[in-house]
Amino acid sequence: EDPVGNGHEEKESNPFAEYMWMENEEDFNRQVEEELQEQEFLDRCFQEMLEEEDQDWFIPSRDLPQGMAQLQQQLHGLSVGDGHGSEDILSKSNLNPDAKEFVPGVKY
Repeated sequence: EDPVGNGHEEKESNPFAEYMWMENEEDFNRQVEEELQEQEFLDRCFQEMLEEEDQDWFIPSRDLPQGMAQLQQQLHGLSVGDGHGSEDILSKSNLNPDAKEFVPGVKY
């Protein structure tokens, strides 16, 4: 069972067996082409989905008018006080500290 000079054993019935895939080359090419087209179609659909999703997101710099951007910057500059001014607000208040607690829907 020593291989012959061409690399095939003597008992092998078809010396062209390794080239038999070429018989269906057109089918193979068509199948690969269809897979590539399907992948391209999926990529396009995915890209369209991402673009639609981007349109649905609210992006202030893109979606707000120019004057609104300035207001937004001003809002970012605001800060909540640390509570030291609350005594001053209470001293100027016109509210009755002895009033009953407000409960919505209850008439007094």
